Amino acid sequence: MSKIHAAITAVNGYVPEYVMTNKELESIVDTTDEWITSRTGIKERRILKGEGLGTSDMAVHAVNGLLKKRGIGAEEIELIIFCTTTPDLPFPASANILGDKIGAKNAWGYDLQAACSGFIYGLSTGAQFIESGKHKKVLVVGGDKMSSIINYQDRTTCIIFGDGCGAVLLEPNEEGLGLMDSILKSDGAGKAFLHQKAGGSVRPASHETVDNNEHVVYQEGQTVFKFAVTNMADVAAEIMDRNQLTSDDVKWLVPHQANKRIIDATASRMGLGSEKVMINIERYGNTTNGTIPLCLWEWESQLKKGDNIILAAFGGGFTWGSVYLKWAY
Repeated sequence: MSKIHAAITAVNGYVPEYVMTNKELESIVDTTDEWITSRTGIKERRILKGEGLGTSDMAVHAVNGLLKKRGIGAEEIELIIFCTTTPDLPFPASANILGDKIGAKNAWGYDLQAACSGFIYGLSTGAQFIESGKHKKVLVVGGDKMSSIINYQDRTTCIIFGDGCGAVLLEPNEEGLGLMDSILKSDGAGKAFLHQKAGGSVRPASHETVDNNEHVVYQEGQTVFKFAVTNMADVAAEIMDRNQLTSDDVKWLVPHQANKRIIDATASRMGLGSEKVMINIERYGNTTNGTIPLCLWEWESQLKKGDNIILAAFGGGFTWGSVYLKWAY
């Protein structure tokens, strides 16, 4: 009997309509378009506007489009893994909220929090349910409303992040296509350099935490940059070595869209030219869990059955990792 792999059989994405340009940020905080572009590669990002809208609302658009593409109903989904750093509420899980909104009445689900590495963690986790034979249709969603936890007076963070969401469907494959390997890592010592100070059980919300603006992203940019450049590049090279892949074998690198310089360093370490690298950071910024599925969505028409694809990410925690998959359609 052929080995069952978990293959991506459909992908879709959604970004909000509102475009926040570097020019707009110049009017909010002390920065310039040239400074932002030269250091990050970002020109604009999307922001979710509207009262009472959260991350799950973007996911509804992404998932409904995915279901339509695949020609299936929401009731066929068995499991929803929602990878997010900005859930609608502390509880219940946004996976449960999303399931209700789309009518996935036969699905169970949970949220997965690994900052910017969340989607590849979720992909690897979801694959286990397919490979074991437990489920046949697993939805992995990656999305964030980062604007909800950004201080727009902090120029070290507000220039980087945007809002967006992507989703993939995992199904069994016996042709040798799908998720082939993954390497996932974490180091909690990185907490000091990238975190949200308040809102958890250690420092619950209070007048003091709100007044001190502690419910936003705190980042020591240079330290995070150094760790990300090294670790994201290393783990992408490691998964190639482990699977005897040369740069000629790899059709696409799908990197987390944190910073153009980190992406370039990863591609260089893998020996890949820019023509093999998916980049949309200039239009969307860093959508955290949304970056990798949004890339797959935008490049879907260029992907061919059997293509060797490497996904790589680095995030707060610190978390990082890489996934090797063969495109299945």
